[in-house]
Amino acid sequence: MNKNEMVEMRVENLVFDPLTNTPIIILKDMLNEKSLPIWVGYPEATAIALQMESVTTPRPMTHDLIKNILTSVKASVNYICVNDLKDSTFYAIISIGSGKEEVEVDSRPSDAIAVALRLKVPIYVNQKVLENAKEYEVSPGSEHGGENEDQVKKWLDEIKPSDFGQIDQ
Repeated sequence: MNKNEMVEMRVENLVFDPLTNTPIIILKDMLNEKSLPIWVGYPEATAIALQMESVTTPRPMTHDLIKNILTSVKASVNYICVNDLKDSTFYAIISIGSGKEEVEVDSRPSDAIAVALRLKVPIYVNQKVLENAKEYEVSPGSEHGGENEDQVKKWLDEIKPSDFGQIDQ
């Protein structure tokens, strides 16, 4: 993967779509100029929220297991990258190094992000994905309506991962 085509981003927030109540991961670039919303399922959102809130579970969750396997075999994750967008579906890779080899493993972006957060490795998005996805904006002409624009933006800014609630173990 050509790093010149990748934009480093961070997880800015985890929110709910106000229309569908579906979880959304909001990625922002390091200069706060570009954002990318990625709609995910509840289990994936929960895994990310747990890590963002530094919640430990009594037993390893799936992404903790992946982290444990990689560290046990002395492999490292170099970075993850949301590298493609096809038919409204995002694709990602996890770059894994083992010795002198580097392999790119296909992944759902939500899983790649959950692993990246646990291993504290960079999150990248391919520039072409950002261009094709167009940044998420609430525009006056959208279904939200102009008068609701400030309310929706405020809601996106204020929601926290803890708003997803507790997980019963």
